[in-house]
Amino acid sequence: MALTCNIDAAGKAARLRVGIIGVAAGLGLAILVGIGLLPALGWWAVAASIAGGAFTIWEARAGWCVVRAMGFKTPV
Repeated sequence: MALTCNIDAAGKAARLRVGIIGVAAGLGLAILVGIGLLPALGWWAVAASIAGGAFTIWEARAGWCVVRAMGFKTPV
């Protein structure tokens, strides 16, 4: 199944910003877990944040949104 572009330039820019914030938050969490301010279970949050942010950046690059592909209308 080929992915067809389903977001415009504004949607791509919004997803790129959200993705960068997600990856940056994951890196910040990694620092906090690494120095011991958060429990070791926090590594799951680190992985989820970085993976989610990376996927969102990929969506922005591809011009494709999984939520829109499922039939939901997003505001951007």
